[in-house]
Amino acid sequence: MADRLTGRVAIVTGGGQGLGRAFAHRLAADGARVVVADRNMAAATAVAAEIGDGALAVEVDVADPDSVAAMVRRGTDAYGGIDVLVNNAAIFSTLAMRLFEEIDPAEWDLVMAVNVRGPFLCTRAVAPVMRRAGYGKVVNISSATVWIGRPHYLHYVTSKAALIGMTRALATELGPAGVRVNAVTPGATRTEIPRATVTPEQEAAIVAGQAIKRRQVPADLVGVVAFLAGPDSDFITGQTVNVDGGAAFH
Repeated sequence: MADRLTGRVAIVTGGGQGLGRAFAHRLAADGARVVVADRNMAAATAVAAEIGDGALAVEVDVADPDSVAAMVRRGTDAYGGIDVLVNNAAIFSTLAMRLFEEIDPAEWDLVMAVNVRGPFLCTRAVAPVMRRAGYGKVVNISSATVWIGRPHYLHYVTSKAALIGMTRALATELGPAGVRVNAVTPGATRTEIPRATVTPEQEAAIVAGQAIKRRQVPADLVGVVAFLAGPDSDFITGQTVNVDGGAAFH
């Protein structure tokens, strides 16, 4: 339904590549005007150019409250409001597999700053805009690693589990204002980011662990995010939707 988000304005953090790029394209295709927010301004600009009219590129550091506030101001100044926030920006692809005792506390803090503090700051910044409108959708991109307790990425898995707790607490707090907050837990998704670092053996192991025997791609996720951003999910909040081809059941 190409017009389900007509008149709505969406921010997608981490929108310059990977899943964020796919989410930005889908929300735009559904009629939303999209703020493509990314730390890499060149990447954000490229995605906004791909979308064309109704897309705005904004540079943002989601761990910096001043940068986040500026992102929201840019969006509201350009489009008059913010109706949808997709908290997608995260650190993962640059992390090395390590025993938890070997994780440097500085790296732990960095992951928490982007993956937990970032969604907190972004939601805090858009909440007043959504409260005034009496309507809003927040979609937090967590990870299916939380359901299986993936080893050797303790900081990442912990951060994504925290995001589910944040989703539930925010849903309770923001529900009376008409703001719905939900989460999605993607499985191992093949994007342009990690493709070069995944071996054929790892690819085979990922597929073997799923009920659906093929690799997950961004197109498998955009429909769920669009649903949670759109009017068909107006009576859904505080929920986490797992999209991983049947690798984990909960």
